[in-house]
Amino acid sequence: MKSISFTTTFLTLSLSAGAIAKPLVIAHRGASGYLPEHTLEAKALAYAMKPDYIEQDVVMTKDDQLVVLHDHYLDRVTDVAERFPDRARKDGRYYAIDFTLAEIKMLKVTEGFNIDDKGNKVAGYPTRFPMWKSDSNVPTLAEEIELIQGLNKTLGYDIGIYPEVKAPWFHRHEGKDISSAVLKVLKQYGYDAQDDKVYLQCFDANELKRINDELMPKMGMDLKLVQLIAHTDWNETMVYQGDKATPYSYDWMFKPGAMKEVAKYAEGIGPWKPMLVDDKSTKNNIIIKPMMKEAKDAGLDVHPYTFRADPGRIPAYTDSFEGMMDIFYNQVKVDGLFTDFPDKAVNFLNQ
Repeated sequence: MKSISFTTTFLTLSLSAGAIAKPLVIAHRGASGYLPEHTLEAKALAYAMKPDYIEQDVVMTKDDQLVVLHDHYLDRVTDVAERFPDRARKDGRYYAIDFTLAEIKMLKVTEGFNIDDKGNKVAGYPTRFPMWKSDSNVPTLAEEIELIQGLNKTLGYDIGIYPEVKAPWFHRHEGKDISSAVLKVLKQYGYDAQDDKVYLQCFDANELKRINDELMPKMGMDLKLVQLIAHTDWNETMVYQGDKATPYSYDWMFKPGAMKEVAKYAEGIGPWKPMLVDDKSTKNNIIIKPMMKEAKDAGLDVHPYTFRADPGRIPAYTDSFEGMMDIFYNQVKVDGLFTDFPDKAVNFLNQ
C-alpha cells in the first residue's frame, strides 16, 4: 500500500510541477537590440532566437492598410522628412495616417533617432545597428504574420504573435476603426480563440473593453487581451471631447481592487517594470510593489516592459541584464517579459 501511495504522491508532485508554465520571452519590436525595430529583418533574427512571442505595433495608413510601426508617426525611424518634406502636420510630425501604403513602402527604415539642437539625427541607442545602413522598409501586419507563420512551417517551432493596437483613440478621431481592422486580419490568419498563439494588447482601456464586449463577440472571436499600463502624464492615451484631447487617467489602475476590474475584460497586464519593482530597491532589498500580487490574485498574466542590455539601461539594484532576469523571473515571478534582446532572455531561462 505504501509503495502505491508513494507512487501516487510522486506522480501528483510531478504533474503539479509540470503544470507550472515556463515564463515567456516576448521579442519587443523583434530583435530590436540588434537590427532596426519592426523591420522584417529584426523579426527574422528574433525568430531565430526562439522567443515565445514576437511583438507587432500596428498603425493605419491613409488607404486603410495596417503597417507595423512603434508610433503613429513616421519621422522617428524613416527618411520621410527628406522624401516628403511638405507633408508634415502643424506640429512638425509626419503621421502614417496621412500616407498611402505605396508611399510608406518608398521610405527607408533605420535605427530609431532623435533630432538634436543643431538639427542632426542622433541614434537613440548609439551602440546599436548603424543608422541608414542596409535597406529595410515598413512591413504590413499581413507580411509579418506570413513571415512568422512561414517560419513556423519550415522550422517546426510554434512562435506566437503579440500585436498592439496603437492609439485607437487617435485613429477613431481620424475616422478609422483600427481595432476592427486588426481583428479582421488576425481572424483571416487563423487567430480567433483563447488557445491560439496570440495576445492582443492595448494601452487604451476603453478600447480594450470595446474589443472584449462588442467587437470580438460580433466577429466570433475570443482572444487573450492584455491591458498595457502607463502613467497618466505620459499622454499615452488621450480622450477626445470634440477636437480637444485630454490625457486618460491611469490612476485607478494603481489602487487596491483595480486588477479585479481589469480581469473583467482582459487576461493579462503589461506594466512598466518600475510599476512592479520599486526603483528605490537595492541589491540587498528588492521592493516588489502591490500590483504584482493583486494581478496574480485576480488571475491575470503579468508581462512587464522593456528589458534592455544597452549601457545605462540596467537598474541600480542589479549589476547585469542576467541579474534583471533573475529578479523578475525568479523573485517577482512574472509570467513573461518584453525584451529588445530575446536571445539573452532565452539563454537565461535555458540555463
